[in-house]
Amino acid sequence: MNPEVSIIVASYKNPHILNLCLDSLLKNINNLKYEIIVVDGETGEETEDLMREKYSEIKFLPNKKNVGFGALVNQGTAAAKGEFYFIINADIVIKPGVVEKSIEYIKNNLDIGILSPKMINFDKSIQPSCFRFYTPLTIVYRRTFLKNFGFAKNHLKNFSMNFSGKLKKIIEPDWVMGSAIAISKKNFDKIGRMDLRFFMYFEDVDLCWRCWENELKVIYNPELAVYHYHGAQSSNKNALKAVLFNKYSRIHIASALKFFLKNLGKKNPHKEYNKKFKKITNE
Repeated sequence: MNPEVSIIVASYKNPHILNLCLDSLLKNINNLKYEIIVVDGETGEETEDLMREKYSEIKFLPNKKNVGFGALVNQGTAAAKGEFYFIINADIVIKPGVVEKSIEYIKNNLDIGILSPKMINFDKSIQPSCFRFYTPLTIVYRRTFLKNFGFAKNHLKNFSMNFSGKLKKIIEPDWVMGSAIAISKKNFDKIGRMDLRFFMYFEDVDLCWRCWENELKVIYNPELAVYHYHGAQSSNKNALKAVLFNKYSRIHIASALKFFLKNLGKKNPHKEYNKKFKKITNE
């Protein structure tokens, strides 16, 4: 029989973290028919040995090259047999019940496109992982001295939803970090596969944008939590130095430009969704 849930693990050149991720999945999922698919970029010998010797029962899709997060997800979902997907980076460690409760929630709320749990550091502090959509000003304010001015601080507070780490209720942000998301196969097919023009960064922003365009909600559920080993590789206080010396910053800025060009002239689809359904409700 086919599994109900396909867990897609996107991995890249870190077998030690992948090992922790897979152990957490196998130990902490119960009463659910599932399969695990590991899709790995630029696969090395150590990762191949790990998958062959310890996780031979798990479907493993290696790649000779670094194909990017979006391509890994597309490969994984193409091979998946479940009606629901739980898509995670290999730097996620699952807590008991999270996968089951995430799937149950989207099964009971068919208007949800993407559901994301709260992400916590290993010291139990909470990571900001739900946001408003970027604008060009967001990029400028975050990466230049302008961030110190009041108008920029207000803009960035709005972008980060004034995140304090104390959000305790389920909310509908514009987008959520794609490191751990649940989505049904039906809705993934509806909004379309990951856009491969985004090699790294903005894949999750784009996917959430397309959810709202298709009148599907994006949900942040802090009642569910996963551990996330997250490194801010693209962060840099000086924009010029970032462009010159930090390749992740260059990729982030390039992806932002692609996102803005792709949606040039379009209105924020979350706001349009709210206008439409608020009007319907009032009528």
